[in-house]
Amino acid sequence: MLVVGLTGGIGCGKSAVTEIFAQLGVPVIDADKVAREVVEPGQPALTAIRRRFGSHVLASDGSLDRRKLRDLVFNDEQARQDLEAILHPQIRQTMRQRLAAVNTPYAILSIPLLQESGQSDTVDRVLVVDCTEEIQLERVRLRDQVNSEHVRAILAAQSSRQEKLRIADDVIDNSGRMEALRPQVEALHRSYLEQSSRSG
Repeated sequence: MLVVGLTGGIGCGKSAVTEIFAQLGVPVIDADKVAREVVEPGQPALTAIRRRFGSHVLASDGSLDRRKLRDLVFNDEQARQDLEAILHPQIRQTMRQRLAAVNTPYAILSIPLLQESGQSDTVDRVLVVDCTEEIQLERVRLRDQVNSEHVRAILAAQSSRQEKLRIADDVIDNSGRMEALRPQVEALHRSYLEQSSRSG
């Protein structure tokens, strides 16, 4: 089975692209969704987070207060590394298990930090959803109701657009209107089906 690693910077439109792939019947295993699942109450990762960061990162119902934790680790490199050491192994293991259960010509692993987490060599092809930094800034600012400085700080913590494009086997340009996405995704869908039948 062909495994495609989908990535892209914040605000580039990864979710919109994975939604179209899913509509085409392609299994999409999304690291962000898995990351939310592994910190649900009762999961070992949440226990480890509480042990490391304290009970104040939990909401009153015992669930993780994401914003509080995000604010805590954002400017603290050691805290961020500690959090990643808790989460990343759990996320990868869950994604591997889900991938192993899939029986289709190809599957999409949606991993925002594919390059930063050193996983780009664990997939057969890297698909980058791309747009300009100005568009990223504007989309995230409007979506999350935050100022431009906040978005720039997030962008600075991710690998640059040029670095992402350097590892790309395929690129979807999402600088334009939403309706320009589907034809690009459908073209790649046909290409991936062809590649997987050749390799099979």
